[in-house]
Amino acid sequence: MLLFGISLITLGSVAPGLQKKFYLEAISAGALFSILPLGIIAGSLLFGPFADRYGHKVILLVSCASLFAGFQGIAYAPSLTLLKVCVFLFGLGGGAINGACNAVVSDTSKTNKGANLSLLGVFFAIGALGMPFILGTLEKSFSFQAIVSSVGYLTLLAAGLFIFTRFPDAKQAQGVPVSRVWELLNETLILLIGLFLFCQCSLEGIINNWTTTYLLKRTSISMREALYALSWYIAGMAVMRLVLASVLRHVSPMKIFMISFLLLLTGCTLLQFATFYFLSVAGLISLGAGLAAGFPLMLGFVGQHYGAVSGTAFSIVISIALAGNMAVNYLMGIIADRYGIQHLTTLAFTLIVLMLLLSLTILKKLKIVNKL
Repeated sequence: MLLFGISLITLGSVAPGLQKKFYLEAISAGALFSILPLGIIAGSLLFGPFADRYGHKVILLVSCASLFAGFQGIAYAPSLTLLKVCVFLFGLGGGAINGACNAVVSDTSKTNKGANLSLLGVFFAIGALGMPFILGTLEKSFSFQAIVSSVGYLTLLAAGLFIFTRFPDAKQAQGVPVSRVWELLNETLILLIGLFLFCQCSLEGIINNWTTTYLLKRTSISMREALYALSWYIAGMAVMRLVLASVLRHVSPMKIFMISFLLLLTGCTLLQFATFYFLSVAGLISLGAGLAAGFPLMLGFVGQHYGAVSGTAFSIVISIALAGNMAVNYLMGIIADRYGIQHLTTLAFTLIVLMLLLSLTILKKLKIVNKL
């Protein structure tokens, strides 16, 4: 999950350097950002049925190899075409690792799935926090290419760890029937959770990929300060997920969601009116904290209600989520090019309102399910 955090934030963190290297305009950059979630969607779709049928070890090892190729390609690809291929491989490995790790924690947690998934999410946040911090600290001493390439070798260490780790046995030795997959795709609860995560992942994506550009255009801060500000956003998410790992064992999901949406609206408002560094940081911390609960709670609901085919169920909702990341990032590129980067917060507010409505519907649906 730490590796997934690194992979998800790296492209946005080095975006200004890639735009300069390949002479990319806003729409071209948006298209490049969209390739990453396309790869993650492919990895997310593959991991679930594969993990339910064969277990997790092999797909995690293959994913590490894919991530390693992606890191090296983003660092040193000589052409835009090869860069796009490497970004796809980057996403493919990250998507499979993300889904498999969440499924393993869900499968091995008899109770408190949401709390344990939140604790797992801390490692994602640490990885996402570390990359912009490293780039901001070392940018004057090393090129972004050298930094990205060096960090990529962590994937080989992870592969060594996976080789000697014993994972849960496969739960569907004969494979998941196509009819069962079709049934899951027609489950109202699955679709509602998928739509919520569609909005959540879209919001995370535009913050990860467009915040540095937004701050550079809207304020007088430097590139280093913009990267540090993005680090504070991830720090807010990491700290809140660490808190949630304990709080979710005692506090109702409704209360957690209401606090989360209050933080999201506050953070987006601060970012909209930010004209100096510390106000921007405050807004990003609030946004990170507000986004912390979404994935752990929703994936916990999926694991609780679809435990027998958790890998496949996770594949469906995560893939829907990442489809949103891909589509909305591209949309943000069009908006930035035609109407200005200041509309980042307009799009963010829209997604927050949709998430609020969907979360209320899901909680109402869960009460009906529990009674049945």
